[in-house]
Amino acid sequence: MSERIAIVASRSGLHARPAAIFTEAAQDTGVQVTVARTGDPREDAMDAASILSLMALGAAQGEELVLRAEGAGADQALDALVQVLETDHDAA
Repeated sequence: MSERIAIVASRSGLHARPAAIFTEAAQDTGVQVTVARTGDPREDAMDAASILSLMALGAAQGEELVLRAEGAGADQALDALVQVLETDHDAA
């Protein structure tokens, strides 16, 4: 299983626009990806392609999240998703 740590860069955290951008990117990977706060057990990981799950996570700017995926293309998918999370989508 591949794993990456990312820090939420958007000023509003993962709400509305940043969450929509992230979930669309997760869906586009074609890989099953989960997201959770660092330190949360795997059972608390949520589907990264679900905007409802992502918004329920309620991650704020500066929070550290762990992304996990496995299978073909997992490393590339996680690298791309880390870049999305570490971009401030609220910037003017």
